[in-house]
Amino acid sequence: MDQSIEKSAREKSEPASDAGPAVAAATGYQVVARRYRPQRFDELVGQEHVARGLSGAIESGRIGHAYLFTGARGVGKTSAARIYAKALECTSRVRGEPCNVCDSCVAIAAGQDVDVVEIDAASNRGIDEMRQLRQNVAVRPARGHYKTYIIDEVHMLTREAFNALLKTLEEPPAHVKFVLCTTEPDKLPITILSRCQRFDFQTVDPPAIGRRLAQIVEAEGAEVTPDALALIARRAAGSMRDSQSLLEQLLGSADGLIGVDQVHAVIGTGREEKVGAIIACLTARDARGALAAFDAATSGGADPGGVLEQVMAALRDSLLASVGCGAELMLQGDGLGVDLAAIGRETGTVTLLAMLQIVDHALGRMRSSGHAAVLAEMAIVRLASLEDLDSLADAVERAGSEPAGTVAPAGRPAGTGRPAPAARPAEPVREKKTADLTQPVAIGGRPEPVAIARRVEPVAFETAVGATVEAARAESSAPEQIPPATVPPATPAATPASLPADPLDAWRRGAETVGGLAVDFAEMASGAVWRDDVLEVVLPASAGNGASFLRRPEIAARLTRALTELVGRPVRHCLVIDSSPEPVAAAADSEGRASGAAERGRPAMSHAAMLRDAAEHPLVAHVRTLFDAAVRKVEPPRPRPAAAAQPAVAPVAEASARAAVADDDERDHAAADDSEGGQDYGGIDG
Repeated sequence: MDQSIEKSAREKSEPASDAGPAVAAATGYQVVARRYRPQRFDELVGQEHVARGLSGAIESGRIGHAYLFTGARGVGKTSAARIYAKALECTSRVRGEPCNVCDSCVAIAAGQDVDVVEIDAASNRGIDEMRQLRQNVAVRPARGHYKTYIIDEVHMLTREAFNALLKTLEEPPAHVKFVLCTTEPDKLPITILSRCQRFDFQTVDPPAIGRRLAQIVEAEGAEVTPDALALIARRAAGSMRDSQSLLEQLLGSADGLIGVDQVHAVIGTGREEKVGAIIACLTARDARGALAAFDAATSGGADPGGVLEQVMAALRDSLLASVGCGAELMLQGDGLGVDLAAIGRETGTVTLLAMLQIVDHALGRMRSSGHAAVLAEMAIVRLASLEDLDSLADAVERAGSEPAGTVAPAGRPAGTGRPAPAARPAEPVREKKTADLTQPVAIGGRPEPVAIARRVEPVAFETAVGATVEAARAESSAPEQIPPATVPPATPAATPASLPADPLDAWRRGAETVGGLAVDFAEMASGAVWRDDVLEVVLPASAGNGASFLRRPEIAARLTRALTELVGRPVRHCLVIDSSPEPVAAAADSEGRASGAAERGRPAMSHAAMLRDAAEHPLVAHVRTLFDAAVRKVEPPRPRPAAAAQPAVAPVAEASARAAVADDDERDHAAADDSEGGQDYGGIDG
């Protein structure tokens, strides 16, 4: 590699010293990526496995007739194909390496050898070009032993062109060798893949790129700081050609010593210490400070997306540290001014995963939006407002590990709940992907809260199924007999003096502090009760949409802060869905009113009126604001089936099952149908 660099530097200086500027202008200037292209297998950076495979095949004589080189851009696929062609034709190769001195090596390196044909499949992708190739392969090589076809970007060929190439690729003449290069091997037909020996080129790691760039800088006689080279290597994202192109741009635009500031100015990123200030503010949950640091990072002309990518890279290192990875896997240097490993251990894996998802979602939207800066600031605020999800996950895990038949919020000492009855197995708790205290506690045999505004009375049924269900409910609600010699009798939890006496009123006042849709959904609560420092709020089964909204991380965090300020000490809250069936009389009365309204008939609404009503609906307005969407179509209310209009008494088991299924469906959808009109707002385009 050093010999190649010295030779390239000598060739660069010879025209200027011997023939003067006129010859230099005639020969033309070659960019760094071409001037320092690898000329031997051992000069391929980061592709040692490919170099060993190809040189070993040539040395042993086990030369395949078709090779497939796959990998990302700028990792050496075409360079390796040219080196392979030189090694086949070289008359003085040593251990499979070309000499780069003989006539064949010099001609192939200059692109003047007629026996090495490079085809750009992006512009020669049709069946006519492949037919011409099939005719040309029959022609013997002009002066060498082999005729090599290098087809670059082979995935751009059409299906017909691939079919025309199949037979020739499978059984070419003995003097023909194929090398196919592509960045998207998944687009190649399996019939092509099965006929080639495949070599997967890896992305080059930043330290290897930095060492190669340092050699080029030394050969060019320039001065670049090691921190600047490391930043260029990280920015290249594993592509050697991208790093060399960026170095070429810096060498042409900067005078004297090239430092980190010049690199940031060229690539449009913020200074590392300013990005570190953003990370520190996000860790401290300081939204105002994070926005100020973000504004300082972009004030010098940095791209908001580039700064957000730097934040993502720093959070990535913290994530690796949170799971126990060492410093050898970290990509960021010490220029940030913060300890990313300590931040990772302090923040936790679950929280960092949520933060990375927020940043990734924002970057995806910024690519197609004209308000990239606003989206980046929204992401910064969301990151700063994110609660500590790791502690919440531990609390939910502790609550889920307690015996069935108890509701034990986080913070309650272990052993305070009643043990589950031995005769009845506990109902399984569904595992949630995102742990959150605001999720409903799905456990069996839960005692009724002490401060429920409306008590749902069981309904006796005359049928055998109803009697069986009623007996089971009576058995589950009956107090258990605990031997006084082993477990002391449970005493009702006394409300602490510092907590509000009316928990339901405290819940509603906290929601009023948050404002917006939280107020409307909080009014759906049928009861609330203090359990230690946790406010347990009961919502009816029909409030699934409200529960989904109140469980959002940002809404839950604001509700927690509002309740803490209201009470005067740290408190939390959790939502419980009451899946008890509604009384039959009330259901029958409701269905009677609905059927009566249907019989009376409603005046037909025009499409414009339905669009106007849909746009004014609070849920639809919220979805439009959140996703920047528009109402495209509104379907009229669906007619109620005749069987549904007749009042009927369903068993409790079926009613509970329907309530559970409805709750799951409502939780999965972001917007719900209008509860009164039954209109479908599925025609919202984003």
